[in-house]
Amino acid sequence: MSTELEQRSVQESDSAERPRGYLVGSASDGIERELEHDDFDPIGTLTLIFVYFMILVSMWVFMYFVEFLGRGITVVG
Repeated sequence: MSTELEQRSVQESDSAERPRGYLVGSASDGIERELEHDDFDPIGTLTLIFVYFMILVSMWVFMYFVEFLGRGITVVG
């Protein structure tokens, strides 16, 4: 019983603070965060792009020597 009363009181106090038509998860338009150039650090993104590029190059080299030339690097004997 006490939990139902607590839930009702919380719901009533919540509804008093929210404007009519309020959607859960929506924020006011006044909230903004400005990022300056010093705050942006693209090192992680560049590292990830470089790793993906290296994987792509290694796959291309493997396909070139194994599939097209038929000699050089081999997987099986």
